[in-house]
Formats: sequence, C-alpha cells, structure tokens
Amino acid sequence: MLKKYTTHNYKETFDLGRAFAKTLSLKDVLFLSGDLGSGKTAFCCGLANGLGCIDEPSSPTYAILNIYRGPTPLAHFDMYRVATEYELESTGFFDYLDEDMIIAVEWCENIVNFSSSPTYFISFETVGTTTREIIIEEIGE
Repeated sequence: MLKKYTTHNYKETFDLGRAFAKTLSLKDVLFLSGDLGSGKTAFCCGLANGLGCIDEPSSPTYAILNIYRGPTPLAHFDMYRVATEYELESTGFFDYLDEDMIIAVEWCENIVNFSSSPTYFISFETVGTTTREIIIEEIGE
C-alpha cells in the first residue's frame, strides 16, 4: 500500500515521523531515500520522539549509526558513505536486524543490492523551498 504526504516545513515532517512511529512494530526496517535536505533526518527525529526514545536524535552522517534508547529503541543508519557489501557488513547493520528495535536507514540506495527487503520504503522529494512529498510504501503486504 502506498500513502502520499505533503509537508511544508521541518515541524510537519517531524510530526509525520512521530505519528508514523505509532504504527510500527519491533524489528520493522525502514529504507529512506531522497536527496540531501529532503527531510529524511527530520522524519527520523520524529520517529525517535514518537517511539519514546530518551536520546537526542541527530544525523548519523559521520557516525554512520546512532542508537536512540527508549521503550522501543531506534537504530538510525546513514549509508551515504557505504558503497560495498563489505562496508555494509562493517557497520554492524546485519547484527541489528535480530535486535528488538526499529531500524531506519537513510541513503538506502547505497545498500539496496546488498540487503534484504525492508518493511517500509519511504521516499522524500523536495518540491519547493520547504515543501516535501513523502511516499510511504509498505513492502510485502
């Protein structure tokens, strides 16, 4: 099933992530695709908030992985600099698939050929200075 949303600022994108978090189950994997600045991190910050995470969310661009603790933990990956299966494996990504948490993967385009199918594929498109079109597709319905 596809659901399409339009957000007009950071807060609306954050709020969409927060609301979407309420629909998730442990071990769900979210692949997020979109250009720089398209809202992926804002959405993930909302996810962390909606999941009740106690850690302050931020972009994992340089760390590759941020873990946000809470009643439903979130593993937030940024695969921008990951280009090979070996590099993906070295991030610990596959180990986290067995954990009781939600996994969100920004820049999934870089790993889609090396990884199993996600639970959700979420695309972000910039359609104006602050306006974003966000499409959420549930995989394997």
